[in-house]
Amino acid sequence: MEHFHHAGGVPKLMAQLGDLIDLDAKTITGATLREVVAGAEEVPVLVDLKPSGEHYMEHFHHAGGVPKLMAQLGELLDLDAKTVEGKTLREIVADAEEVPGQDAIRDRKHPIKPEGSMAILHGNLAPRGAVIKHAAASPKLLQHTGRAVVFESVEDMTLRVDDPGLDVKADDVLVLRNAGPKGAPGMPEAGYLPIPKKLGRAGVKDMVRISDARMSGTAFGTIVLHITPESAVGGPLALVKNGDMIRLDVAKRSIDLLVDDAELEKRRAALAPAAMPEWAKRGYAHLFNETILQADEGCDFDFMRGEGKG
Repeated sequence: MEHFHHAGGVPKLMAQLGDLIDLDAKTITGATLREVVAGAEEVPVLVDLKPSGEHYMEHFHHAGGVPKLMAQLGELLDLDAKTVEGKTLREIVADAEEVPGQDAIRDRKHPIKPEGSMAILHGNLAPRGAVIKHAAASPKLLQHTGRAVVFESVEDMTLRVDDPGLDVKADDVLVLRNAGPKGAPGMPEAGYLPIPKKLGRAGVKDMVRISDARMSGTAFGTIVLHITPESAVGGPLALVKNGDMIRLDVAKRSIDLLVDDAELEKRRAALAPAAMPEWAKRGYAHLFNETILQADEGCDFDFMRGEGKG
């Protein structure tokens, strides 16, 4: 996990880890994996690669690669642990190449970011969590309150985002829903919402964008992903209306819809009951729709968990 944060991280790995590991399981140190993940958020980013930095993977390789990175990690690693070839990490670190003048791999006194690359957010908009890769975000937007501009689906966003008549400003928050495990279906890499063309022409490079989708780890921007529960199962993202105010505060690890509870309950009561979508009425699609888990649980089938279907 330290390697993951030091190198800049990939947001979708958080969903993948939810499937592969039990975050409340104990490690050999006695800490839970959830505590390890939380601790890794405090580890600085040392690898200067896009989108968090300036270089490309080839520069990381020529700077010494993973052995050099492990050398910089030092005591954060168990250097006596053995690799599959029988060597210890200490032996590998000892052989790490020294490349004079390279700046793709920083030392811990000169990180490119002072804390881990990603954070888990919670709030009334994401009761079970959301993910932001803040190492690739605009610092000025890490604490931001803006007006919601809502897209109902990937198709809706594609059709309207570049419409010159779209009511959108640079300090708004773009919201994409129905793009999660069930809603899309399949939780596509649609979370990297484009900047509306009319704002791009005005010089806007980044906006706060939120969704229940995922995105590539190479993308840049202040983008909140994996909002859980997703809108298609009645998550709070389904309650957002155009013009609502949304507050993002990465320092406080929060993402909130600034609408009072009474109004949210009214909106929830007015939601149409969940119905079987046409695409899910038979075969594998039906199995998928009936058993797929949410992002915080790994987006796996419910019967694939260690304890079986609960």
